[in-house]
Order: sequence, then structure tokens, then C-alpha cells
Amino acid sequence: MARSPYRDIAIPEESIFDYLFGGLSEHELDSVAIIDGTSGAETSYRQLVGRIELLAGALAARGVGVGDVVGMLCPNIPAFATVFHGILRAGATVTTINSLYTEEEIANQLTDARATWLFTISPMLAGASTASATANIADDHLVVLDGADGYPSLRELLAEGRTAPAVSFDPDTHIAVLPYSSGTTGRPKGVMLSHRNLVANVAQCRVSIGLEKGDRVLAVLPFFHIYGMTVLLNFAIKERAVLVTMPKFELGECLRVVSEHACTWVFIAPPIAVALAKHPLVDEFDLSKVKVVFSGAAPLDGSLAELVAQRLGCIVSQGYGMTELSPVSHAIPTDRADIDRSSIGFLLANTEARIVDPETGADVAEPSEGQSARGELLIKGPQVMHGYLGNAEATASTVDADGWLHTGDIATVTPDGIYRIVDRLKELIKYKGYQVAPAVLEAVLLKNPGIADAAVIGVLDADGQEVPKAFVVKQSGSDISEADVMRFVAEHVAPHEKVRAVEFIDVIPKSTSGKILRKDLRARAGAQ
Repeated sequence: MARSPYRDIAIPEESIFDYLFGGLSEHELDSVAIIDGTSGAETSYRQLVGRIELLAGALAARGVGVGDVVGMLCPNIPAFATVFHGILRAGATVTTINSLYTEEEIANQLTDARATWLFTISPMLAGASTASATANIADDHLVVLDGADGYPSLRELLAEGRTAPAVSFDPDTHIAVLPYSSGTTGRPKGVMLSHRNLVANVAQCRVSIGLEKGDRVLAVLPFFHIYGMTVLLNFAIKERAVLVTMPKFELGECLRVVSEHACTWVFIAPPIAVALAKHPLVDEFDLSKVKVVFSGAAPLDGSLAELVAQRLGCIVSQGYGMTELSPVSHAIPTDRADIDRSSIGFLLANTEARIVDPETGADVAEPSEGQSARGELLIKGPQVMHGYLGNAEATASTVDADGWLHTGDIATVTPDGIYRIVDRLKELIKYKGYQVAPAVLEAVLLKNPGIADAAVIGVLDADGQEVPKAFVVKQSGSDISEADVMRFVAEHVAPHEKVRAVEFIDVIPKSTSGKILRKDLRARAGAQ
């Protein structure tokens, strides 16, 4: 067992709202909290807190409070912060929904989370209204932030001028958010994260990630994803930084926003690093104010990190985590240029880790030099989730009786406590930072009458990024093509879940118990 090299810190026993906004000075209240990267409109901390309180009052007047779950289907716009923290300030729980989800996927999450309200925007209303109806959410509980006939709007709720309620709950046990994750395998599950989980992880990030007051932070990574939620929406606010929001990633617009708004920190996932390193458009913009590019959500190759650092003249760093860890457990400190960029750095404060042999469960010996032997990474700390909503079996298989969270990732460690992720025990595919569960795609594939059997794994594309590849066994007499397979899947899943490569095969390799032998498929793919 290893402990963080940082001394333990005190975790405040308060709600995430009180932790983030409770200590604002008069000067800080009048400073800029959020800039709409598209329009340039600014929101001060005073305005943000005021709107949060007003929304909490409007929700409380409608009976929303402790015990209620409210859905959010919304891209990164300034109003996201108002709604997200307004729901929490009212004492309710937020379940954030992937903006790329299909109607069926939205409805599944709303139903599983038992959400009784949903906030969205008019461009997403068609899917949101259909999903809400499926989940038995009435039209007057579907709030369209920018307004739509027949639905309440954010402006109307704020205009009521209601006082925020007095709420009481235990921040250690009260669930603040329910983001959905596939965990180490399988279909998405609600990850129960308490107010203490969120507070702890922001406090831990403050020790390791050197964001400072006044920094301008590009917020293109989605707030609905735990990385954007904790490291951008919450951590940046706690540091009194300025969030510069973008509703979606488009390289030219991203570069314009970074340049025009003088962003000093750019939080990314590895696919954006590829563009920053290689795309000629980068040279057309002034990115000289960028101090740090910080990557997460999927492994960043060290050579790619170096290319970005050289091209932008900045520090490139990365961290590691998962939704079940609120999400951060490791980070490379920005002041440690000596650390290999392909590593994930040190454990955060208050965090312990073990590396265990996945076959025996025995701890891997600590190395005297070089890298340790490989093993599954286990984490313990105040950021570990309370479990999966309504799924005790999945919870028990992920967090053991002693409180160790089994990440499903294979890691090594050096004598001085620098960790590296070298493989993945779990089956999940990370496509551009988004989780893609092979089991979900396989279920879709098997619905096609021209497919007898199928399996999906992650393979690397030309840029070294992981993409879903389907191995397909045709039904006898079927003339289904690769394009047919990809088109069929695309019609049933969100864009990030689409199959990107197809290979027809005579038989899917399986164990005697019927489990797909993905290692055999990976070996086949690697040999091609």
C-alpha cells in the first residue's frame, strides 16, 4: 500500500454550494466568473450566486428538495452553472445527461435515476420531450432554459424572485450528483457521489493542480462529464478563476476563443492534443497566453504531450481518474518538469493506492528502482463513490469490503511514487474521452437480422486514439457490408458510440463459459 506524498488535508464538512461560494469577498463577488466564449457575455460571481439562489427558491416553491432527482441535458453554456448549483442549493440531486444521447438513452437514464424534472435547451427539446414523456415527466416539469411555448423557462423561474430555502442534510451521505458510468464493464450505472465526495476532490485538486485566481480557463470539456464537472465547473470556481465556456468542440472556434479571451489554462482530452500538435490552423492564432494544457479522460502519450508543449510553448500535464472517484486520484504537478508526461504523476492528498496481481490479488512488490511489476490499480480516499444506484452487486464488485475501489486499469509505480497506466483490465473503450461499453454495441449489432454474432473491442486509429471496432459473423446467406454494419449501429446509438471499423470473421472466439475472448481479438487486430 502507498500513500500520497502530500500531507493529508482537512475536508470541510459542508455542502458543495457552501464550499464553493460561502467565502466570496466583496471584491471577488464583482469579479468575472464566466464568459460565454461564443458571444463574449460576462457573468460576475455576484450575478451567478444571485441566480443560483433564485432558482433554488423557485424549485423549493414547487416542492423540489432533498430526496428529489433533477435531470440536466445541456451543453456548456453559462446557464449550466446556475442550474446545476441551483438544484444542489435546493437540496436536490442532479443527474447530468450526455448531450449526444439518443432519446432512448435519455429516457433510460431519467427512469433509472427516478428523475422528476428535466432542464434542457430548445435545440435539444425534441429528444428531451420524447424522453421525458417516456420517463413520466410532465411538461410543466420540463424546463427549457432559453424558452419554448408550453414549457417553463429559466428566465420565468428566476423572475419569481423567491428566497432560497433553508436545507439540512449530512454532506457525507447526501447524494449530490448521479453521473452515469459503465464502470469497469457493462451498461451505464448511476454513480452516487455525495457533497463530501465533490468537496473532497476539489480540495485535493487544489494541492496538486496549480490553477490560480484570475486564470482564464477554457471550458470546452462537457460539464455533464465528471471531469468537466469537478475540474472545471467546481475547481475553477473555487479558485476564483474565469470559466470561458464553449458548447461544443470545433477546432477553429476553439482556437479563436482561446486567443480572443486570453485563456491561460486549457483542459483537454487527448484527441484535442492531436489537433494542437498537428493541425496547421493552430499557427493562425495567438495562443501565447496559454500557460498550461492539462489532459484527462483518457491516456495521453508522452511524445504527443511534448509536441504540444513545443508548439505552444507551454506546460503540458495530465491526470487520472474515473467517475467513481469524483473523478481525480492522480495528477502530474505543473511545477515538476522532470516527470515523464506519459505518466499520471502522484496520488492526490488523502489518497492511498495498491497495485495488485489481478490473478492472485496479492500486492505487487514495491520496486527499488525502475518500474514495478504490472497490476490492477486500487484506490482508497474521500473521493471514492458511495456506490452504484440500485445495483449492490456492481457496487460490491467495484468497491471491496475494505473500501478499495478496483479501477480495472493496469498500472506500474516507481520508487518515488510516480504512477503509469499501461493497460486496461476492464473492457471499456475510451473514444475521445467518452466511455463506450462494448456490451451495448454488441447488443445493437445482434439486433440486425444479417448478423449471427458480434464482438467489439477498442483499436488504435492512425492518430493513436482508441476507436470501437466490430468483429462480425454474417448470417448464412447475408450480404451485409461493412458500411451497412456501421450505418445500422449509427442509427441506434449516440455519435460517440458509433462503430468506426468492421471486420468480418468466421467465429467469435469465446471461453467454455461463453465469455468473449477479447484478448484473442486484440491479438488479431494487433497482428494486422
